[in-house]
Amino acid sequence: MPVTVSLASRSYDIAVGSGNLNNAGSLLASFKPVSRAVILTDVNVQSFGYAQSVAAAIADAGIDASILSVPAGEQSKSIETADTLWQTLLEDGTDRKAVLVTVGGGVIGDLGGFVAATYARGIRFFQVPTTLLAQVDSSVGGKVGIDLPNAKNMVGAFHQPLGVLIDTETLQTLSNEQYLCGLGEAVKYGESLDAGLFEYLEENSGKINRRDNEVLQKIVSECCRIKAQIVSEDEYETTGRRILLNYGHTFAHSFETMSGFTLLHGLAVASGAMCAAQLAVKLGLIDDALRQRFEQLHKSLHLPAEIPVNINADEAVALMQHDKKTEFGELNFVLPTGLGQCKTVKCTPQTVRDSVWG
Repeated sequence: MPVTVSLASRSYDIAVGSGNLNNAGSLLASFKPVSRAVILTDVNVQSFGYAQSVAAAIADAGIDASILSVPAGEQSKSIETADTLWQTLLEDGTDRKAVLVTVGGGVIGDLGGFVAATYARGIRFFQVPTTLLAQVDSSVGGKVGIDLPNAKNMVGAFHQPLGVLIDTETLQTLSNEQYLCGLGEAVKYGESLDAGLFEYLEENSGKINRRDNEVLQKIVSECCRIKAQIVSEDEYETTGRRILLNYGHTFAHSFETMSGFTLLHGLAVASGAMCAAQLAVKLGLIDDALRQRFEQLHKSLHLPAEIPVNINADEAVALMQHDKKTEFGELNFVLPTGLGQCKTVKCTPQTVRDSVWG
C-alpha cells in the first residue's frame, strides 16, 4: 500500500517497492497532460543507469524525455547551478506542462525541486529518490532549496511533488558512507518521534548492516509514514509540529558548514542527534540511560555517536545563531523528552556551549 501525503488537492502518494523504476512511465502519464519530462540527475547516479531506466520507461509511455546531469555533491545546490538549469530549460523550450523528474539523492531532489518551483513561476516535478537519505526523508514534504556559502538551505520554497517513486534495490549500489547517511536520518525518526521504529532498528541492526531488502522496505515505509503524517498536519511549518522533524539538525547544519559541506548530511545529523540528547540530559529532559541507549544503537549501525573532529565549539555555536529557527537571539532546539518523543526548547548560546562542550 502506498503512503499518502494528505494535502487536499495537492495530496500525493509515495510508492515503496523493489524493482519498480519501470513504473515511472505509467505514473507520469497519469498526470496528463505532460508535454515532456526533463530528468535531473548527477554524474554518479547516472553511472548506475537509474536515470536512463526512468527515461526509457517514460519514453515507453509516449512522453518525450531528456536527461540533464550535474556534478555530484552538495556544491551543486548553488545559485550558479540553478541558473545553468534555468537557462537550459529555457533554451530547450520547456513549457509549464512539462514535468521535472529528479533521480538521485537529497541534493538532486532539493535542487531540482527548487528549479521546478521557480522556473516559469513553477512547473510540476516528480521525485525518484535513489539514496536511503532521500527515500526516508528529503524526497517527502515539499521542502526544496539551495545553499548560500555560509548557510545551508537558506534559499528555497515549499513545492510539493506530484508523487514519489521509491525502488529500494537502488540502495544496494550506495557507498557505505551514503548508506550510513540514510541510516542517520532513519534513526532520528526513531529517537525523536516513534519508539516502535527505534525498537525495530535495535532488533534488526544485523540485517540493516547487511542491507536486507525486506527490512529496508519496512524502514523506508515507516519513515515515510511518520513524515507524511507530520507534513499533512503542518505543511508550511506554522504550528510548530513540522519543526520536530529537525531533531539533530541545528547542530548538524553548523557541522556541515564548518566542514565546507564535505561532511555528509546524514552523518552530521547522527552527530547532531547525540548532541541534542546530551543537551537534553543536561536540561533534565531525559536521563543518561536513554542517551546511552541512543549511543548504543548508533554504534551498532556504525553511525557517529559524538561531535565530529576539528569542530570548534565557539564557531559552531556562532553558526547556529544563523539557523532559521533562531528567534530573538535564542536557539530553538528539538530535544528528546523520552523514547520516540520530543519537543522544542529555547536555549541561550552559552547554555548550549556549556552543556554539550563543557
